[in-house]
Amino acid sequence: MARHFDLHRLRLLRELKHRGTITAVAAAMSFSHSAVSQQLSVLETELGAKLLEPDGRRVRLTVQGEVLVRHVEAILEQLNQADADLARAAGDVAGTFRIATFQTVIVALMPSVLAALRVDHPRLAVELEHADPDAALSGLQVRGFDLVVDEVFAGQPLARSAAVEQTVLHRDSLRLAVPPPGSALSDAERVSDLADADWTMEPAGTPAREWAERICQAAGFRPNVRFESPDMFVHERLVRGGHAVAFLPDLLWVETAPTVRLHRLPGNGYRDIICSVRAGTSHHPAVRAATSALHAACEEADDAITAHLAGQPR
Repeated sequence: MARHFDLHRLRLLRELKHRGTITAVAAAMSFSHSAVSQQLSVLETELGAKLLEPDGRRVRLTVQGEVLVRHVEAILEQLNQADADLARAAGDVAGTFRIATFQTVIVALMPSVLAALRVDHPRLAVELEHADPDAALSGLQVRGFDLVVDEVFAGQPLARSAAVEQTVLHRDSLRLAVPPPGSALSDAERVSDLADADWTMEPAGTPAREWAERICQAAGFRPNVRFESPDMFVHERLVRGGHAVAFLPDLLWVETAPTVRLHRLPGNGYRDIICSVRAGTSHHPAVRAATSALHAACEEADDAITAHLAGQPR
């Protein structure tokens, strides 16, 4: 017997999968909590399947609910492709386009991207948000963002949802940074030289911190992390002042030459800058315009970094 599938209710189930709570779904969709609960109950009745089960004070998807959401993802990918094809047929890059990314990309790449899009596609209104990578990718899947730029550190897996298409935009070198001449630490050239040094790193539990601690452990020690911040410019300032040593990305040097001393890291001394879009949207004119501008900004950044790092070990 054929079942009736209501796309609106299927979207609510998918939203619950990615947002985690009915309250979050209700806020995102501008519905009341009771309205979302009612629509999901109707969906269960229509399909004759138990889709949700209690999980403490929350609910979670059952095995049947998970199976259904996988099919919903495939349907939405087809709809995304249809939307992209319609936009390509119209031949116009217009509307609102939402980008989420992190600090160094905002500073190093996004000014060039925004300038290029303003000139080449004046009818495209770009919105930019500094967002946590996990939250940004969840927002991408539920149409909160149209494109996300995040980072994956060497040795860490690129494990994302099949509902997202990803490409590597840029490989950003990470270097050991020590204070300028005059500091007791300025002559250190290897990570192993700094077992007793004070370090500044990103907060515990972040991919950047996991990568940094792994590099130090490979050098034979556990780092003494005295300073924590997600802000790379804070790290640079602490190193420049002689307070700590750090691992700093090359994207910091797009606009200025470093005054700290930098040393290459062998092997895994890099992170990849990743561009993520919803599956089925990679050929949408607005997505293609934004990704083209990002690739051009990466090439410009590479040239600037090369010039600013002249004299530093490459």
